[in-house]
Amino acid sequence: DFSKAMSQAGTSQFQEVIRQELEYSMKVELDKILATAPSNELEHTKKDLEGFKKLFHRFLQEKGPSVDWGKIQRPPEDSIQPYEKIKARGLPDNIASVLNKLVVVKLNGGLGTSMGCKGPKSLIGVRNENTFLDLTVQQIEHLNKSYNTDVPLVLMNSFNTDDDTKKILQKYSHSRVKIYTFNQSRYPRINKETLLPIAKGVSCSGENTECWYPPGHGDIYASFYNSGLLDNLIGEGKEYIFVSNIDNLGATVDLYILNHLMNPPNGKRCEFVMEVTNKTRADVKGGTLTQYENKLRLVEIAQVPKAHVDEFKSVSKFKIFNTNNLWIALSAIKRLQEKNAIDMEIIVNPKTLDGGLNIIQLETAVGAAIKSFENSLGINVPRSRFLPVKTTSDLLLVMSNLYSLNAGSLTMSEKREFPTVPLVKLGSSFTKVQDYLRRFESIPDMLELDHLTVSGDVTFGKNVSLKGTVIIIANHGDRIDIPAGALLENKIVSGNLRILDH
Repeated sequence: DFSKAMSQAGTSQFQEVIRQELEYSMKVELDKILATAPSNELEHTKKDLEGFKKLFHRFLQEKGPSVDWGKIQRPPEDSIQPYEKIKARGLPDNIASVLNKLVVVKLNGGLGTSMGCKGPKSLIGVRNENTFLDLTVQQIEHLNKSYNTDVPLVLMNSFNTDDDTKKILQKYSHSRVKIYTFNQSRYPRINKETLLPIAKGVSCSGENTECWYPPGHGDIYASFYNSGLLDNLIGEGKEYIFVSNIDNLGATVDLYILNHLMNPPNGKRCEFVMEVTNKTRADVKGGTLTQYENKLRLVEIAQVPKAHVDEFKSVSKFKIFNTNNLWIALSAIKRLQEKNAIDMEIIVNPKTLDGGLNIIQLETAVGAAIKSFENSLGINVPRSRFLPVKTTSDLLLVMSNLYSLNAGSLTMSEKREFPTVPLVKLGSSFTKVQDYLRRFESIPDMLELDHLTVSGDVTFGKNVSLKGTVIIIANHGDRIDIPAGALLENKIVSGNLRILDH
């Protein structure tokens, strides 16, 4: 036992030496990068690299999955409240004064690359030529006009989306919404083998574009604070932010949740509220809220030991997942940021660059900070508050007659008999937005659709109706044109179908 203990001590000493060497090499490389920064970018770059250094230090300290599976418990009953209970309290007469304490923050760092688009994802057209950003501005403007309030919109951009977004913002200069932006940090990607940055300088253009990345939305706390905007908003009397992904069209300001935050029934305010919703089979990978060491904690699939992944995905044990709609107290962010007390697990995101180089990105997720805040709460909201558009299959749903658009908000059509959304799977010919748009002469009637699978070279004519379960498969070399005005109900279409103009 003694010799075993000695060899373990030796191993951990050896690991410690390697860790210190890696940290030292990283510091040397980061100093070299900093030396290339022009004087007007020096201060900003320094802050970014300091933040990265802290993250890298923690990455070297952590071993294996960051949760001890044995300690995970179901959250206590009262820690996740049903939305109905919160709505049942009604609204006070002075809802405008409550709204004036709110700031809406949209996470706008992502590009539309997964849907074949260049530029910010928020500028993709989703409904009647309106983009995600248009709809967001319309929603807040409607709120401000209806209640005579001044709810501002804050966009967290990344270096990838900042320029394009700022150009577009000029078109809203006369709208009744104050719009602010700040940038999340810019961190260096590191070589998977050497664990050193692949960037040789601070530049982010040309061949260096692949050297840098925005480190996930968990970066909001530090970059919001560093931008000075957090202090300004507190100075204006703002108390809460409502944070959500800009591509989640269901994430509108909810007055009942806001009232619950500002006027809590037990008199004790929550510093952090996470909206969760019930899992379906499509959501097995979403992060879930658990009780861990007497705190509410978000557990993501990446943190789960391999042996327990199936258990994590089970819909019976973990019934809810995080929608990433979050309500957070501004004063709490300031307090925790100044104490350096926001603790978020590191997500290691491996990628292969175009040239074949394997790199890793160190990221964090905004919801993971829930355990650092006092008096946190989960609210189990209706599924309609989670309507993300990640693929063209999602885009088809929100463009269809399943939803009606009113003042920037999408609501499920009253004509649909059941409240669940159909399952839509469009094949690889539809992945890019421009290909997808070319294949639909008009969006089909989908009010009575349960399931749609489309694979291969398929196009849809005008005014097609889809009902029940529809599966359309054009095998390699075949092409299927669904004719204008066709009604497909519980049909499987395969083979070749060409309709030629006479």
